Amino acid sequence: MKNRLFIGITGGTGSGKTTMVNQIINQLPADTVCVISQDSYYKANTNLSYQERSKINFDNPKAIDFELLIKHIKQLKKGNTIEQPIYSFITHNRTLETIKTPPKKVIIIEGILIFNNKELRNLCDIKVFIDVDADERLIRRIRRDINERGRDLNEILTRYQETLKPMHKQFIEPTKKFADIIIPNNQPNTVATNFVKTVISEHL
Repeated sequence: MKNRLFIGITGGTGSGKTTMVNQIINQLPADTVCVISQDSYYKANTNLSYQERSKINFDNPKAIDFELLIKHIKQLKKGNTIEQPIYSFITHNRTLETIKTPPKKVIIIEGILIFNNKELRNLCDIKVFIDVDADERLIRRIRRDINERGRDLNEILTRYQETLKPMHKQFIEPTKKFADIIIPNNQPNTVATNFVKTVISEHL
């Protein structure tokens, strides 16, 4: 049997990572792929109050439990099942529940900061960066946060100016140089997505 294929997919907030991952999953044979989301691996902050947790900068690598994420990826490489944590953005803390995640032939690791850690990057067989214009990403973020998270425009713009934009420039944009594939995604890029799916299909 071929080795498992580990694909890292990153890009700034609103770049279309989730859309691309879903497109790949929907066109692959059932039960051949699993997704490991960086969002599940924000650090547990039980020692902090809710007010303190709500002020956490989630766009800084320091917020990620890379130690546990790397440990789990290594376990999947060995063929072991992991207990993937669940993070609640309502309480800004890790929950007590976990998701039992068995190893599949294709493991997709997605998140804005996954290429920021060298050891984690080196565990990816293919590294994909979705590159989207900042204005387009902001528009997508506004629509998502208003429609799906009930936030107001001033809150979204303040967070973007104070946190998202500077963190993107400091921690996300520079990791583009580590990518094997850079996908311009201002518009749906079916050619690039199909290329990634072809690579996966050949592996399967």
